[in-house]
Amino acid sequence: MTRSKQPRKIKLAFERTSLRIPLDQIKLLRAMPEPMRRSVKYGQIAASIREVGIIEPPVVVRLPGKEERYRLLDGHIRIDVLKERGDKDVVCLVATDDEAITYNKRISRMAIVQEHKMILKALEKGVSEERLARALNVNISSIRSKRRLLDGICEEVAKLLQDRMVPLNTFRELRKLRPMRQIEVAETMIAMNKFSWPYAKSLIAATPQHLLVSDKRKIVRGLSDEQVEHMEREATNIDREFRMIEQSYGTDHLDLVLATGYLARLTQNVRVVHHLARHHPELLAEFQRIVQLRDVA
Repeated sequence: MTRSKQPRKIKLAFERTSLRIPLDQIKLLRAMPEPMRRSVKYGQIAASIREVGIIEPPVVVRLPGKEERYRLLDGHIRIDVLKERGDKDVVCLVATDDEAITYNKRISRMAIVQEHKMILKALEKGVSEERLARALNVNISSIRSKRRLLDGICEEVAKLLQDRMVPLNTFRELRKLRPMRQIEVAETMIAMNKFSWPYAKSLIAATPQHLLVSDKRKIVRGLSDEQVEHMEREATNIDREFRMIEQSYGTDHLDLVLATGYLARLTQNVRVVHHLARHHPELLAEFQRIVQLRDVA
């Protein structure tokens, strides 16, 4: 009779409750350089703390063998701002592993859809637009534009672009499209890894009139009606061909990997190399070139 396997316990990354910790009990990993205190980022964080307080708690870890002492893993600027303000303590998350790495270490900027959601949450909690603008160190028109970011954007596109660095103007272009075309354009931008406003405008320019929200005739500066129609036909053909290639890409790529792996094994066999060099030197040269290209890639 076999024993049933016990479910493996998952270790928590943080202690279950946050702690309010005196600032003098938190050991810093590095000193705050003076140029950082004069940076835009420092100013934005200081303004945010002044207006709405600490949004994301600093992360600390307990120092082994030292009761009530902690090492700071994430939040050096936040802690420095609090010390400059004269604060005595701060609410922190307590990590269970002593690793100076956090869930947002590799994210240099917040995606605009995430920023939109953050603004909506703050507004729901009663934070005014003026206060948010001061906290983020931007003008109030920017807050209002980001608040209305997803107006006219279908839910599928919002999900597709939620973690992408997409300019605000690109969303303005997407609003000109009907939902199905919005999805097609968003998928094209993701496949090409291009989200710029000019690229979005080119995709809108190549969109047939019946897929636009407005019934007004589309006018593209510098192009005649005939040129626009020709561009629409070409864009439709390219999109069709692109989707056909996309469907077979995975299989084709696997076949190429297997083929190049097989060629690499062949060119490592001395007897095969001697045979090819004597009877088919052009094939040997081509096989070796393909293997070299694979190794470089």
